[in-house]
Amino acid sequence: MNAESNVEAIEKFLREARTPKGESPLQDPQVNAVIDRVWASQRYPEDGGPRANPSCDPADYADYGFSIFPAQGDLIYLLCRAMRATRVVEFATSVGLSTLYFAAAMRDNGGGTVIGSELVPSKVLTARRNIDEAGLSRYVDIREGDGRQTLKDLGGPVDFALFDGWPLGSGPSLARQVIEIVAPQIRIGGFLMNDNGEPDYMEFIRDPSNGFLSVKLPIKGGTELSVKIS
Repeated sequence: MNAESNVEAIEKFLREARTPKGESPLQDPQVNAVIDRVWASQRYPEDGGPRANPSCDPADYADYGFSIFPAQGDLIYLLCRAMRATRVVEFATSVGLSTLYFAAAMRDNGGGTVIGSELVPSKVLTARRNIDEAGLSRYVDIREGDGRQTLKDLGGPVDFALFDGWPLGSGPSLARQVIEIVAPQIRIGGFLMNDNGEPDYMEFIRDPSNGFLSVKLPIKGGTELSVKIS
């Protein structure tokens, strides 16, 4: 399969991966309309994206979302509602697809804050437009910059954390570096989700001495869901 055919196959898969209408636990028409639009706009770069080019500049892919799948968003929304979450964090925000699910849960729980971190300024602007269009801006705090700096102080115990960061060419992954910053701020009983399965992140989250229980879910090729127990 040539590069062009591979990209077409990926984009076809992305189009078909949307949760069928009416089956998502998130039933707000205004929010779902934005989710549908953002999801429909997902494209994949012909050069293989950041995973194929881990030493690239994130700004090189400013026009690509690289977002979670709707099935992951549905799970985020459902778990946040179940645990009555009021403070959640995501690394990284990208164009705000995951933020929409988190913010809808905060609103439907009666209030709360989504703390996001995004390095690329144009993506911050796009995410804020999407969130504003969904009517959820009052629940979102997007911090522009390096998550290793912007997420040092989350203002209190965190109920849920999403790690969906940029790959690196060498050294510890960003997911590993950021979880070491965020983990002490997650409350007992709080959830974590990892989208990319970075080996050193998995090593951390599955080490019993770090205080988590974890399971790999069959979503998007493998989504790690963890809970803090100590």
